[in-house]
Order: sequence, then structure tokens, then C-alpha cells
Amino acid sequence: MNRVNLQAFTAGDFDKGAGKLKITVWYFVNALLVRASWNPFMGIKVALLRAFGAKIGKGLIIKNNVIIKFPWKLIIGDNVWLGENSWIDNLDYVTIGSNVCISQGALLLTGNHDYSVSSMPYRNAPIVIEEGVWVGAEVVVCPGVTMHVNSIATVGSVITKSTEVDGIYQGNPAVLVRKRRIDITV
Repeated sequence: MNRVNLQAFTAGDFDKGAGKLKITVWYFVNALLVRASWNPFMGIKVALLRAFGAKIGKGLIIKNNVIIKFPWKLIIGDNVWLGENSWIDNLDYVTIGSNVCISQGALLLTGNHDYSVSSMPYRNAPIVIEEGVWVGAEVVVCPGVTMHVNSIATVGSVITKSTEVDGIYQGNPAVLVRKRRIDITV
């Protein structure tokens, strides 16, 4: 019988994208100022994310308790909303287009483990969230996924595969349930 051997785990060629000092300083800045629920000042949060290498457009709304693993692996367009308790676990790059809503409790998960190998090495891949996407509350977006323009992941869904333009997805794993129509007269 084959057995899992986590003692044999190594990070392999995984690159955190920054040195130990930058990662350590970010850990404390994030905990004390960016993620902190006492800090309602979005301008300070955005400035700190940029100082640590995030590329951020104008109009970012970042609520309290948002977790961002590595800001230097994050690109955000204009007019993006990051809801309370959302988590960008970006072991790999995350690109978020303009006019995107990431709702409360959503998880963008770029990292995973290869369970078919006894040491369970990393199996990471980037995530791309294109313009006009809505990632609903408590949604999980998995490594390697592209959510295409104007697609939606409804509450609690798990997005394991790339979405279609204007697709509305629901479930675990999420499936296409209908097409999105946007009324531009309002």
C-alpha cells in the first residue's frame, strides 16, 4: 500500500517572489495595518499594497479583514471591490480586471498540492479575473482558472474550470446555469 509522506515535502522550485526580509515585513504590515479591522482608511491600505509591489488601478474599495498573501504577485484594475474577509491566497499571480466585485468571504486560491505524489508537492497556477466579473460571497476560485468577461460565480460556488463570457455559474463544482444580461439603460 502506498502512503503519504509529508516529511518528504519540499517547496521544490516554488518562488515566493521576494526575500525573507520583505516577506517578514509584509507579514507585520499586513496584520497591523492592511488586514486590521480597526483601519477603515482605504487610501492607507492601497498605498501599503503598492509599496509592497501590488499594481493597483484607481478606485479600489478594500474592506476590513481582506487577506493578501503576496502583494507583489497581485495586479488589480480600476474600480474593484474586495469584500470583508475575502482572501487572495496568491502563491502564484492573480490578475483582477476593472469593475470586478470580489464579495465577502471569497477565496482566490492559486495553490494546491499534487495528491498523486507521496510528498504532496505544490501544484500552483495563476488566476485571472477579467473585466466585469462578480465573484459571489463564499466562492472559491481554484488554481489556473480564468473567469472571463462579465461572468458570475453565485454564492458558495466552487469554480474549478474557466468560465464563459457572460456565464453565470452555480454549485460545487460550479456549472453554467444561464447567461448574464446587463441592462445598460439604468
